[in-house]
Amino acid sequence: MDVTVEVVNEATHEVSVDETATYADLLAAIDYSPQAVSVLVDGSPVPEDQPVGAKSVRVVRLIKGG
Repeated sequence: MDVTVEVVNEATHEVSVDETATYADLLAAIDYSPQAVSVLVDGSPVPEDQPVGAKSVRVVRLIKGG
């Protein structure tokens, strides 16, 4: 499955994952840690261990360096 991953205020990535992939796997594919971001599907957060079921997600960084 191809998934569009929008990292809010940063970049958009196109990621291909298999049917067993979780949202943590999706984050790993774009080099983000589940501890540093929140994944949103239709505006609601999803658990990192949940299987990917959406074709488009938004990622919000919780920690930003400064």
